[in-house]
Amino acid sequence: MPLPVLPTPRAGTMVYGLAAIDSSGRIADRAVIRTLGWNPGTRLHIREGSGVIVVRLDGQGVFTVTGQGHLHLPAAVRHWCGLTAGDRLLLAANPADGLLVVHPPAALDAMVVAVHADLLGGGQA
Repeated sequence: MPLPVLPTPRAGTMVYGLAAIDSSGRIADRAVIRTLGWNPGTRLHIREGSGVIVVRLDGQGVFTVTGQGHLHLPAAVRHWCGLTAGDRLLLAANPADGLLVVHPPAALDAMVVAVHADLLGGGQA
């Protein structure tokens, strides 16, 4: 009987969270924000790229971490990604680089479908 293939041990330092966005654009997962060392008032640069939201520390940034320590996504960013209140987002933080990538449902769908199609031998999952 063949031995099962074990998964490769995790080598990265990424920190993940899954959180809902509220009607004002607030993402209530403070744990991921804290791992980045971002405190209330920390200035940020927020942009959309390839269907995900990229957030970086930026001393000249016009966006800030809220007084309660939450990330707030502006209406324009929510619109770019088709986000609505209650959508659950994958937060992927790289503390070493001071980078947070927010994956909206559409981006997650595309990633999961691609992986499943590959695992199942092509075609739609």
